[in-house]
Amino acid sequence: MGQPCPHESARAQVAGQAHYIDDLPELKGTLYAAPILSPLAHGRLDAVDASAACALPGVRGVVLAQDIPGDPILAAFAHDEPIFARDSVQHVGQVIGLVVADSVVAARHAARKVQLSITALPAILTVQQAIEQQSWVLPPVQVRRGDAAHALQHAQHRLQGRLEAGGQEHFYLEGQIAYALPLEQNQWWIHSSTQHAGEVQHWVAHALGVDSHAVRVECRRMGGGFGGKETQAGHLAVWAALAAHKFACPVKLRLDRDDDFMITGKRHPFSYEWDVGFDDSGRIQGLELMMAAHCGFSADLSGPVADRAVFHCDNAYFLEHVAITSYRCKTHQQSHTAFRGFGGPQGVLAIETILGDIARYLGLDALDVRQRNLYGLQERNITHYHMQVEDNILHDLLPKLEQDARYRQRQAAVSAWNASHPLFKRGLALTPVKFGISFTATLFNQAGALVNVYTDGSVQINHGGAEMGQGLHTKVAQIVADELGVPLARVLVTASDTAKVPNASATAASSGTDLNGRAAQYAARSVRDNLAAFVSGLDQCGAGAVRFAGGLVISPKATRRWEEVVKEAYANRIQLWSDGFYRTPKIHYDKTTLTGRPFYYFAYGAACSEVVIDTSTGEARVLAVDILHDVGRSINPAIDIGQIEGGFVQGMGWLTTEELVWDGQGRLATHAPSTYKIPATGDVPEQLRVSFWHEANREDNVGASKAVGEPPFMLAVSVYEALRNAVAAGRVQAGTAAPTQPVTLTAPATAENILRALGRL
Repeated sequence: MGQPCPHESARAQVAGQAHYIDDLPELKGTLYAAPILSPLAHGRLDAVDASAACALPGVRGVVLAQDIPGDPILAAFAHDEPIFARDSVQHVGQVIGLVVADSVVAARHAARKVQLSITALPAILTVQQAIEQQSWVLPPVQVRRGDAAHALQHAQHRLQGRLEAGGQEHFYLEGQIAYALPLEQNQWWIHSSTQHAGEVQHWVAHALGVDSHAVRVECRRMGGGFGGKETQAGHLAVWAALAAHKFACPVKLRLDRDDDFMITGKRHPFSYEWDVGFDDSGRIQGLELMMAAHCGFSADLSGPVADRAVFHCDNAYFLEHVAITSYRCKTHQQSHTAFRGFGGPQGVLAIETILGDIARYLGLDALDVRQRNLYGLQERNITHYHMQVEDNILHDLLPKLEQDARYRQRQAAVSAWNASHPLFKRGLALTPVKFGISFTATLFNQAGALVNVYTDGSVQINHGGAEMGQGLHTKVAQIVADELGVPLARVLVTASDTAKVPNASATAASSGTDLNGRAAQYAARSVRDNLAAFVSGLDQCGAGAVRFAGGLVISPKATRRWEEVVKEAYANRIQLWSDGFYRTPKIHYDKTTLTGRPFYYFAYGAACSEVVIDTSTGEARVLAVDILHDVGRSINPAIDIGQIEGGFVQGMGWLTTEELVWDGQGRLATHAPSTYKIPATGDVPEQLRVSFWHEANREDNVGASKAVGEPPFMLAVSVYEALRNAVAAGRVQAGTAAPTQPVTLTAPATAENILRALGRL
């Protein structure tokens, strides 16, 4: 641990030898499925006529709701989403059924030939309509502390504001895919590109009407997930399995990119309204905040996503008097789902926007206002959900980044530059992040692992986590190698497999290494303890005196090669494998009141970003970014830096270029790379400096590390705030707004939205 070891699949991936599901050899007789999609946002499904499709060469038939042998509703917690549309359609792109054919091309071509009879019904397409009609996927939630109304009434200053933040397409490089293989005696083997193999197993069993033990789900790796394969990979697995059941042969279902866009959910768009009171220094005295999550037509994960937005609308700041209302709005669009940060970014964006407006209103530097509102070390350190912030390092981390990034000097330089450049305006902002680590649903904070040591000394690990490029398998292998004292090359991590580790939680919430790494460490420790006890018997010493390091087993009396000890232990019938189990300590949470300690610890960080905008076109560029991030004691610095850089750039995309547009009929207009722009290499700032905070995790976490998958995403809020500062400078120059006026900049800050904020559209 602590070494920048290469990703365990890096060489294979570069050589094209790393297999994804579509690369697996196909069994003889494999058929291919394609989805039949609804063309309307809302309507009554009167009839499906597949005769023209079935008449095409190579087409075997269709799979519809009546072909489901088990429950026709997906086994999601809300039980509100049909596997295939039955009596009604709820969004453009909802899957009504499948066409199954001898080839992918034949199936996709035939799916377009299916005739649908649908009677159009009124559709709810905006969150405003949903609120007016009280259209919810789940009931609204309110969280209050103190007396916000009284505090607002007596505040020295008061501001109101609104904000719209768009969603985000996951754009995983490997699209959604599943390959379902029927086995003997009504057993099933499902290859699924999923972050949650256990849930896929549960969903498939539920739809087929069989026990979970009859369904095996396997995933060696994903070509990206980002939350989009946490629940929604299950849909494809269920669809493929139902087709395989009907036609009694293997079936593969892979969505093309356009269909993937149209069918699957995105990051939840959010709408906000607030009323904030504050004093002359910028310290918040009272806040009323409304957050409306655009959920789509079913609950999916909208409940916990909206909950986490509530948990993170404080970000790093103490809110003494606060009233939060969270709406979970049902609209006739794709059912939105998990995405890196899982509601946290939407919460952080709200409070950082509010603090930026407060600073602008008072004519103060925003960093000073942010620091005045930070959680305290001894007091003002209880969150609005009643968790004590015990590990706050921001009082030291922020000044360190301020100094390293030369924030004050650069802020002065930006002001001088803006004064002499009428067309282009620069902006600079430094924002922190405090992100809670653990699943808010306490039951998911558990993990299991198996460690097998073979007689040649090689080590194999299987754990419940899923590899999606983030380096989880690499870190777990490093942890086990350290525990056993063997070279990393002797350790192999195998595919996620429900037949090996049952009931595994999703690889999500940034907890993959925390949970699975610790479980694997415990399993390896059990094997090591067996070997230590064996060697202590040979050498007549205490087991605690036996050390494992550098491929050697060292006692006070002898030094032996690891392989030698393993062979001798096997000959003496010593167990050379073990399971490990870990449950996160200290956490508890009341989901009815949204109070408790939902998080084991917080990960912290800060970013300083500088941008420039062209006030005539609205175009913008990120010029420089300095990041100081808290990863605890890094298990793999190379992987962690990659996660920080990648998370930041993906967050930058959400807030700058990645715009989802639905037309007035509920059709997604941005459903391909030609119309939906993710950041490319040219968008990465020329200066992107990443440094680690020096402290270990204060909680007893594996390797004293901290989670790194999601927290860096929110560092990109510094880009959004820098853009708002540049817009403010442009408005002052043009004389269209006073320096103290709030800047309303819709996210993502596309060229059009920047022009609107400037008052030029």
